[in-house]
Amino acid sequence: MAVLIDPPSWPAHGTVFSHLVSTSSLQELHGFAAAAGIPLRAFDEDHYDVPARRYSDLVDRGAQPVSGAGLVRALIASGLRVPARRRPAKLRAALSSRWSALLPTDPSLGQELMDRWAEAQRKYHTPSHLLAVLEALDQLLDTSDTAHRQSILLAAWFHDAVYQGVAGADEQASAALARGRLRPHLPEAAVEEIERLILLTRAHDPVPGDRAGELLCDADLAVLGGSDQEYERYRTAVRLEYAHIPDEAFRQGRSRVLEQLLALDPLFRTRRARDRWTGAARLNLMAELRSLGAAPAS
Repeated sequence: MAVLIDPPSWPAHGTVFSHLVSTSSLQELHGFAAAAGIPLRAFDEDHYDVPARRYSDLVDRGAQPVSGAGLVRALIASGLRVPARRRPAKLRAALSSRWSALLPTDPSLGQELMDRWAEAQRKYHTPSHLLAVLEALDQLLDTSDTAHRQSILLAAWFHDAVYQGVAGADEQASAALARGRLRPHLPEAAVEEIERLILLTRAHDPVPGDRAGELLCDADLAVLGGSDQEYERYRTAVRLEYAHIPDEAFRQGRSRVLEQLLALDPLFRTRRARDRWTGAARLNLMAELRSLGAAPAS
């Protein structure tokens, strides 16, 4: 276990920056950064950007100096490096290809949605999350879902297309956006179904037998069943999105969200999602709840 730092050589904002990474876990990295007074906003997916003036101090605090190439090799070996397909350029290309296959008649709408998902205020509800939801649907959809496949996928594209961090209102605005943008392309019944699906992501609690709703909600929650490192990256991104909320208020609000998720029975509605993600998701949620100082309900 070690925290590594490379030489200051990355120019930005009138100075040069080093990268700070962990060889073992994002928790170790965040703990080191917090102890050194490095703000969470300096975190960028798998590393912290730190200005040159902090280099010597961070080495004194225990960060091991390595070359830039050595840092990248260590980050890859640790399994913590965000893969290239999750980086902005690759992400946009992947999403653009998916949109072209989904609604080829309106490429400009796809570009608009990708721009929305890439807005600066977003830290979790980003193109990476959108692609993750679409990839989760790849795992969950089967041949029996052909009739509502397009509606589910379009609902996924729109479900957080409007995002200001206001639960409920964001989903309502996203559903309204979908209605306005999709009416020229789809029958009214299909547009209404997409609106309905988007609104289900407010509580992730579709009624039993609502196959389309179950698929979308399960895909949206698939991140909960990720590996330790994936879940820690998710936790960090959520905190960054709510960086304007003081720590104690965030702790209380986040605890309530976790308790609500743990109270969902079942958490995942489709058999494939339950088999893939339930065990890890409940462990992740309970561990985060404990870390916030709250005891998971038995």
